[in-house]
Amino acid sequence: MGCSGSKRTRGNDNAKKIRKPKPWKHSEPITRTQLMQMRDEFWDTAPHYGGRKEIWDALRAAAEAELSLSQAIIDSAGVIVQNEDLTICYDERGAKYELPKYVLSEPINLIHEN
Repeated sequence: MGCSGSKRTRGNDNAKKIRKPKPWKHSEPITRTQLMQMRDEFWDTAPHYGGRKEIWDALRAAAEAELSLSQAIIDSAGVIVQNEDLTICYDERGAKYELPKYVLSEPINLIHEN
């Protein structure tokens, strides 16, 4: 149950290595400022969709970190990764967490502001 001797923390077959999402395109070009606003709005409202706040916090930390640190955060929080790009995850109690791609990576049609 999340202790150091549990099988999942020792290379369970269900544990997946995470990766960045595949390149994606937003429905219309957006600026970095707009992207950051969308991300903030998602993270502010995500806990209201269910699940545990500490898992949402871990998912946010993982989404905002480098890939190697993201993997450590996910593993230590006991998050069960359904999709390797973190778009669908579960906690140990079976609650589902869905993350939109815009919180995980930038769209290919991002407008670079000067």
